[in-house]
Amino acid sequence: MAFEQDLLELLPRLRRFARSLTRDINDADDLCQMALERALNKRDQWQVGTRLDSWMYRITRNIWIDTVRAAGRREHVANDDDAMENVAGDDHRRMESRMELTDVDRAMDRLPVEQREAVSLVLVEGFAYKEAAALLDIPIGTLTSRLVRGREALQRELGEAA
Repeated sequence: MAFEQDLLELLPRLRRFARSLTRDINDADDLCQMALERALNKRDQWQVGTRLDSWMYRITRNIWIDTVRAAGRREHVANDDDAMENVAGDDHRRMESRMELTDVDRAMDRLPVEQREAVSLVLVEGFAYKEAAALLDIPIGTLTSRLVRGREALQRELGEAA
């Protein structure tokens, strides 16, 4: 039961990561569902004492790669309507925050998938460089260069000085 509870606690972070991959809230939910199903079916492959979040992110990323390959597509267009839904009743500060988040989402959506993964894992999810590199199965130097390019692109998109 602890395994299932840990999965439930991880779900908001997993959804955020899936959203960074898919760039679509509905596809992200579908991806999370597939990842959770796979994790529950392959539960015996997870080693107690290791990081469940790393294991789940790897499962999620692998499913996404398989999905993209199977569909023969590389890019997906984000639906910005979801981000702006229900803004009308918010006060000025909350509406401004949502607009800023929408700007960040749009900027993230414009990043190449490799940079978006690096930024999402390190800057959003807080993984150490070594952990993120292992999750993505790339050298730390490659992760670092993707992260630098991703940060610079985000700063340009958001109009901030590099």
